[in-house]
Amino acid sequence: MERQVVSCRRCPRLVSWRELSARNPPKRFMKETYWARPLPALGDPRAKVLIVGLAPAAHGGNRTGRMFTGDESGRFLFGALHATGFANRAESLHPGDGFELRGALLSAACRCAPPANRPTPQEFDNCRGYLAAELALLPADTILVALGALAFDACLRVLVERGEQIPGPRPRFAHGARYQIGRHVVLTTYHPSQQNTFTGKLTQGMLREVFRRARREVLKSDE
Repeated sequence: MERQVVSCRRCPRLVSWRELSARNPPKRFMKETYWARPLPALGDPRAKVLIVGLAPAAHGGNRTGRMFTGDESGRFLFGALHATGFANRAESLHPGDGFELRGALLSAACRCAPPANRPTPQEFDNCRGYLAAELALLPADTILVALGALAFDACLRVLVERGEQIPGPRPRFAHGARYQIGRHVVLTTYHPSQQNTFTGKLTQGMLREVFRRARREVLKSDE
């Protein structure tokens, strides 16, 4: 599965952008060698919590080769995961640094860095099979945590394709929402982007509460 992800070239626009970004890094990363390929999921392959983000940052995950690693969004996210027991440390720096996720798998709706941080509908469609394949390998009652509205939409589409019945009216994204879809619980949070965290729209307390709720859902499903 990982080999299929990292060798993917389905989206010409994303291939071009991820490689262009690697050839034109900001000054602070001039001496670094960029990953510049799609990113595989990060974490526990037996997890009962699947965290779904949007896409790698051009000079974050696209540089380091690890989900959410190397940018401010990742620092915010991993701080919350560490505080709630899903990570062994509060910071992920680079592959091989000893960072681990525990009981969680971190994935994304799109695996390549997109221009303006916005994949096209076709690019989302091209990537959705990877997310579906990861979910299929996890327990049947896996809890999904969607980071933002676009990730939430990707989760719903994957569940529909798996044959799950979406309740009516169709679930709508809102921070802190909870939806039961088949055997899966889907929790939602604002994306930990700088636009949200720097303005206070999403605080550490808010994000930690979502992950504490995910842990409670795991315990409930194990009863």
